[in-house]
Amino acid sequence: MRKPPLLKSTPVEAIERRILIIRGQRVMLDGDLAELYGVPVKVFNQAVRRNVERFPGDFMFQLTWEEVSELSRSQFVTLKQGENIKYRSTVFTEQGVAMLSSVLRSKRAIQVNIDQKIQTLFNAIRQLMAPPTVPVRRIGFHAG
Repeated sequence: MRKPPLLKSTPVEAIERRILIIRGQRVMLDGDLAELYGVPVKVFNQAVRRNVERFPGDFMFQLTWEEVSELSRSQFVTLKQGENIKYRSTVFTEQGVAMLSSVLRSKRAIQVNIDQKIQTLFNAIRQLMAPPTVPVRRIGFHAG
């Protein structure tokens, strides 16, 4: 079963389904972000490699083979018989996602810097990537 296209459903729902927690961080895969920005994954990764100094370790990191294997077992990834995963995906944190709009040259990437609707998507991403807040409930009697 393939993942539904990223931009076919409402933007927040589409992005929310693609956020993963890896190494305790909320991240998005390079392939999902390439789709969001409307560029082929190869072009996406080339742009990142050409601008690698803009992406320190807290902006992006490459998955280990173990993480790739676990991800392929747990996600909607189906390979044809005899196919293997050949490359380790790169994942991007919130800061990395924000930096991408400055290194990609697609029309959609340009719109990210300009279009208010796309900025709303980034606000949604930031909210989704924020650590969940659990209200602290005090035990006992409270006056007032």
